[in-house]
Amino acid sequence: MRIVICEDSVLLREGLVRLLEDAGHQVVAALPDTNGLTEAVADAAPELCILDVRLPPTFTDEGIRAALSLRATNPALPLLVLSQYVEERYASDLIAAQGGPLGYLLKDRVADVAEFLVSVQRIAEGATVLDPEVVAQLLTRRNRDDRMLRLTERERTVLALIAEGKSNQAIAGLLFVSEASVEKHITSIFQKLGFEPDESGNRRVLAALAHIENSGGPTPPAGQTGATR
Repeated sequence: MRIVICEDSVLLREGLVRLLEDAGHQVVAALPDTNGLTEAVADAAPELCILDVRLPPTFTDEGIRAALSLRATNPALPLLVLSQYVEERYASDLIAAQGGPLGYLLKDRVADVAEFLVSVQRIAEGATVLDPEVVAQLLTRRNRDDRMLRLTERERTVLALIAEGKSNQAIAGLLFVSEASVEKHITSIFQKLGFEPDESGNRRVLAALAHIENSGGPTPPAGQTGATR
C-alpha cells in the first residue's frame, strides 16, 4: 500500500515509516508539516494518508484542516488522523465531512503494533475506524436530536459498536447474540433514525455518528466498546 505521512514528531514519524515499511507498505512521503502535502498526494497517488491533528506552525488544527481539504479534493482517499487526546470538535468536523474511508485514533493505539496495522488495512479497504474513546465521548454529550431518544439501551450499544467499525459478526460475539439478532437491531436503529433502506456500509456509519455526536444516551457497558481491530 502506498502511504503518505504528515507528522511533526520526528520520532513518531520515523517510527511510523519503519513500522509500515516492515509490514510491507510503501511510504511515498513523510512530511513534518502540511507544506507540500497537497503536491505529495497529487504526485504519489497514495492509497492512505496519515495525519497528526496538531501540526506546525500553531499546533492547533492544521492537521484537521489539511484532512478536510484532502477530503474535498480527493473524496475517495482513505484518511487516518492521529491525536494525542480526544478532540470532540475535530472528530465531529471530520465525521460530518462525509466522503471516503476514515480513521480517528489516539496515538496510544500505535503502541499495539498488530492492532494498529489491522486498523490501517481496514481503513484502506473502506472501513470507518474510530477510537473507542472518541465514540464514548461523542455518545455522552447532551442529546439534541429527539430521534436518539427512540433507541433502546441495547440499540445504543449496537450503534456505538457500528460506529467503531465492527462487523455484525464481531458485534454478535461481543453481545453474545446471533448475527440475525444484530441485523434486527441495526434495521430498527436505522428505521428510528430515518435512514433509507438501501443505505449501507461506510455511509451508514458516518450518518449514524453525525446524528449521535451530541447524544446524551448511555455509553455501552464496559467491555463492549473495544477498539475496532
